[in-house]
Amino acid sequence: MATTRTTTKTPKNPAPAPAPVEPAPCQPCNGSGNVAITVRVGRKRRPVGQQDGLCLNCLGSGTDPDA
Repeated sequence: MATTRTTTKTPKNPAPAPAPVEPAPCQPCNGSGNVAITVRVGRKRRPVGQQDGLCLNCLGSGTDPDA
């Protein structure tokens, strides 16, 4: 009858832990979460200025959702 091994071998070179990866910044807002939105007024919808708006690509988080 064959003897069974009760202990396991430890690896000679354990794999190093992976370094934490920082998320990439969002391209349209450059990581700020805000983009410039043109304000239009009147019947002809002429532009009069800009205001800050929420980035629809990252929804204000500033990180790239596809990374």
